[in-house]
Amino acid sequence: MRVRGFSLIELVMVIMITGILAGAVTVFLKPAIDSYFDTRRRADMTDMADTAMRRMSQDIRRAVANSVQSVSPSCFQLVPTNAGGRFRMAPDTLNDTPAPLPCTPSATCSAPLDVTQPVTEFDVLTPMATVPAVNDWVVINNQNAGDVYAGANRAQISAIAAASRSSDGLFRISIGSTQFASDYDGGRFVVVPNAEQTVFYSCVGNTLYRTSAAFNASQAATCAATTGAIVATDVASCTFVYDPNQGATQQSGFVWMRLELSRDGESVALVHGSHVDNVP
Repeated sequence: MRVRGFSLIELVMVIMITGILAGAVTVFLKPAIDSYFDTRRRADMTDMADTAMRRMSQDIRRAVANSVQSVSPSCFQLVPTNAGGRFRMAPDTLNDTPAPLPCTPSATCSAPLDVTQPVTEFDVLTPMATVPAVNDWVVINNQNAGDVYAGANRAQISAIAAASRSSDGLFRISIGSTQFASDYDGGRFVVVPNAEQTVFYSCVGNTLYRTSAAFNASQAATCAATTGAIVATDVASCTFVYDPNQGATQQSGFVWMRLELSRDGESVALVHGSHVDNVP
């Protein structure tokens, strides 16, 4: 019995028809597929830029008053805080003993923070979301950007314990002997973690870094650091502008941030602003 196969002409026709169909499918499907991946890249970059903006804004809002410094258009510096509250400003004239007052701080005597003389301990009157640790720093009345960096109004914590009496407050913090500004009557303090004394946000190459460093006595001249946490990649450009005197008074600063990311021909740009509370 004779078995008949495909002729060469039939095979060529099948190949041609298959090619035409494949080309037609490619013409219609490729734009849709490319659009899907382009949209996904833009979504990924938007999410990364938004996360970076939120991270920077969080640090800016919880920074020590007047500690934000513009180092360059692509870098800024600040001193972060992780706790704070109100300190006792005067003795407890009702419960303190022994007389005469003021007495030496003890289990029966309160520990007010007297700004007119050096102090080594003080009572905290308000709850703190994060209890400070030994070696963290207390900062009081940071009126000028350079004070907290130079150390004029900060002291390192040597001990912290619950107050002996409820009338004294919640905590008693011991510090190295420090004379704070004698004209300050705000009664507030903030705590700077020793592990993050100052923080830089800097764009180097195509990467945005968050770098922790020790206090520097003078304003940093450069932020060209490639160490620390990577906040964003694929950075095409970034701009940071800090205005310490936004508005009618010097108690409200403003940081304007622009971050542009680019990948495989697609780019996104986000602009965000964060207000800075410069009231110590």
